Amino acid sequence: MNPIDMFASALTFHPDGAVRAAERRMTSDDGGWQIAAFHVETDEDVHADHWEAHPAAEEAVCCLSGALRIYFRAEEPGGEEEMVPLPAGTAVVVPRGRWHRLELDAPSDIMSVTLRRGTRHEKRAV
Repeated sequence: MNPIDMFASALTFHPDGAVRAAERRMTSDDGGWQIAAFHVETDEDVHADHWEAHPAAEEAVCCLSGALRIYFRAEEPGGEEEMVPLPAGTAVVVPRGRWHRLELDAPSDIMSVTLRRGTRHEKRAV
C-alpha cells in the first residue's frame, strides 16, 4: 500500500464498496461518490467566473485552511445571490442541483464530496 496524494488524485467510493484513487474530474459517470482536495491560490483556481450544479447529489464543500466564500445563484429571476463565508475548519452542504460558485479570501485547501454524475457548468454573466 502506498499513500495517495489527495492534491493530485481523487478517491471514488463505488456502490460495490470499492474505493479507488483516480484522476480528479469535474464531471464523472462512474457511479461513485468522489472526494477531492484542492490547494487553490487564486479565484481562477476555483473557476469563480463559472456556476456549477450537481443534479445527482448534494455536495459538501469544506475549507480545510485559508478562507473562501461560496455563492448561491438566486433561485428567482432578479433575486440576490446568497453568500456563505467559509473560514478554515468549516463546511457547507450545497443542495442537490443548486447553482454555486467559489471566491477566495486567501490561498486555501478545499475538500469536496459529491456524486459528479451530470455535473453542469455555466459561465457567469457579469
